[in-house]
Amino acid sequence: MLKIGLTGGIGSGKSLVADFFAQWGAAVIDTDLIAHQLTQPGGAAMPSIRQAFGDVVISPDGALNRAAMRELVFADSAQRTRLEAIIHPLIASETERQAASAAGCYQVFVVPLLVESGRWRSKVDRICVVDCEPETQIARVQSRSGLTPEVIGRIMSAQATRAARLAVADDVVDNGASVTFSQLKQRALELHNSWCSFSEKVCVA
Repeated sequence: MLKIGLTGGIGSGKSLVADFFAQWGAAVIDTDLIAHQLTQPGGAAMPSIRQAFGDVVISPDGALNRAAMRELVFADSAQRTRLEAIIHPLIASETERQAASAAGCYQVFVVPLLVESGRWRSKVDRICVVDCEPETQIARVQSRSGLTPEVIGRIMSAQATRAARLAVADDVVDNGASVTFSQLKQRALELHNSWCSFSEKVCVA
């Protein structure tokens, strides 16, 4: 089955594009969603996170306190490495489990840090980047989450640069500030049809 690695910076719109592909019959495996599941109340990562970082990063309901953890890892790269050592192997294991049973016309792996990890080029057939201007990223994230531009900037600085993402892209979906919803959907559909022509199964959009 054709395997697509889908990535983009925070606020780029990659989740929306992934939703289009899922609607058209692709098997979408979202590593960000997996990470959230692992860190919700009772999530598999929570005992190790509690042991490593203490109750300061645990919400009253037992989930990860994302704001507290964000402050911790962006202030200290060693703490970020510590967190990644706990959660990344769990994400990888669950991703492989889902991929083994996923049925669809092709597989899409949504990986926010695909470029940064350096591990995905050999795992997928094509890399697709959802792209937009950094200013647009900031505006979108601020609108949906209420985070300050300073915090958003720190998150973006920990991600690959726009140029680095585009350098590894086999396919690019432009989702800049001037792109309408219908234009974005049409661009995604064109890629979907192209990928289906490579796939062993026939997809009908």
